[in-house]
Amino acid sequence: MSYLKNLKWEMIIYSLLSILMGILMWKYCLKKTAQVVIVMILISFFSFAIVYFAPGDISDMYVNPEMTEEQKANVIAQLGLDKSMTEQYFAWAKRAVHGDLGVSLSNKSAVWPQFMQRLPATIILMGSSMILSLLLAIPLGLWSGYKKNSWLDNLISSLAYMGMSIPSFWFGMLLIIVFAAVLKVLPSSGMHTVGNVSAFDTFQHMILPCITLSIGHVAVYIRYIRANTIGQLSEEYVLTAEAKGDSQTKILFRHVLKNTLLPIITLMGMNLASLVCGSFIVESVFGWPGIGTFAMSAIGSRDYPVIMAYVMLSGFLLVVGNFIADLLYAFVDPRIKRGGASGGK
Repeated sequence: MSYLKNLKWEMIIYSLLSILMGILMWKYCLKKTAQVVIVMILISFFSFAIVYFAPGDISDMYVNPEMTEEQKANVIAQLGLDKSMTEQYFAWAKRAVHGDLGVSLSNKSAVWPQFMQRLPATIILMGSSMILSLLLAIPLGLWSGYKKNSWLDNLISSLAYMGMSIPSFWFGMLLIIVFAAVLKVLPSSGMHTVGNVSAFDTFQHMILPCITLSIGHVAVYIRYIRANTIGQLSEEYVLTAEAKGDSQTKILFRHVLKNTLLPIITLMGMNLASLVCGSFIVESVFGWPGIGTFAMSAIGSRDYPVIMAYVMLSGFLLVVGNFIADLLYAFVDPRIKRGGASGGK
């Protein structure tokens, strides 16, 4: 009876702790959500202000010399350009919340559908690049840290430093010259061969831009994983695993890996926006039909609605990426939730 009574109290305490942790997690999520909303408002305001104070008069894109002064005034009034900056911003923000990001000055079509048409191509490239970065960086970083100061560590570290130093546009053009122009084994541009929309053809077109976009991230991930691996190898749980006779592979991939990936979670969240900005250059080099190429052409033609939409999307991905990283961090390391809760008090 005494044993059952103690078990009952343990179950009650466990249930109360679970409820408390759930409440703390919800408070943490609400706090982070509020921060995301505030940051997005600031990003939208500053992106609007940059375009508003840009050199030149945006009304010149809508009027022509043949118009009378009255017609020009009517066009400016319809666009709301005769109002103050604050009034123009709130009018634009109200439309943006409902998915109306304006009309492209180049092709006179709505901006949002054009972004949605090109976004899948960019997501495919970004996702493949992120997966490739992790698949290469995790084993290389672990072995580099495990073999600290050996020839293997020096080789991997040297390659990582080179990867961080190489400009993406230069590396992309080098890959095109070698694999497309000289060896002729891979296509140099586009997402599909004309008349061929197969998955294998898309994969072939994606190899070079994916490598170009991921090379810098692989290098950074390797350095972080290496540094964390070196720190974890001196912990007691690793020494215990070695004393039990566990293999190097088991120690690295079963024990050390989960503790070295904590900073990588944050880096991945922060790199979402850099992947979009990186795709801005890489997509242009390889003619990839994503939002990066779309934004590049918009800058060349001073298409302000498209430029603002691109800036907003980049900022949104950065904020959401950090938000997801914070949540993952809180799930992986419960101390963050406790720290957030105490900080809120």
